[in-house]
Amino acid sequence: MKSTFQMSDLGLLSFYLGIEVRQGEGAITLHQSTKKILELAGMADCNSADMPMEERLHLSKDSTTEMVNATEYRPIVGCLSYLVHTRPDISFTVGFVSRFMERPTDEHQRTVKRLLRYIGYGLRYEHRATATWLIGYSDADLASDIDTRKSTSGVLFFLGDCLTSWQSVKQKVVALSSCESEYVATTTAATQEIWLARLLGDLLG
Repeated sequence: MKSTFQMSDLGLLSFYLGIEVRQGEGAITLHQSTKKILELAGMADCNSADMPMEERLHLSKDSTTEMVNATEYRPIVGCLSYLVHTRPDISFTVGFVSRFMERPTDEHQRTVKRLLRYIGYGLRYEHRATATWLIGYSDADLASDIDTRKSTSGVLFFLGDCLTSWQSVKQKVVALSSCESEYVATTTAATQEIWLARLLGDLLG
């Protein structure tokens, strides 16, 4: 690139768009600080949790619990949405709490606080000369959104042993069976796999 553009070499990348990059021998670690998010929520000294969300939790937009301040709820969820860039393990939970931005209530806020107690890790990529195979996984639940009865698709792709692409998204159609919801998730994974395979083909020549 230096032969084409006027540019300076600032050394190894260490920080980019809020993502801390730690480069060591044979590995790269991506990490996003959670300190400011916890301070924004007033939870800087909170106890940690071992799971991002209660198991089999179902919440509705029509919750009858007390409403909370939406202008405080939304910025925190927005920060968590950006944190998903290096935290695939919270993708589903962040997408879940994002459904209640319009009218958040106390039980929605409790779910966000549970997630805030969980965050604090990053991604590590190790260099392996033979790690060029691409493998993907997909899964889906059935009618997990009790307001729309739509299912949620989950897709993961690994390059070698490293997780490189992930997504948790509510399906656009209402599946009539668990089999149908799995087919929708598989279709999402297939389109992602085609794009990633073409990208790798361009990068590897």
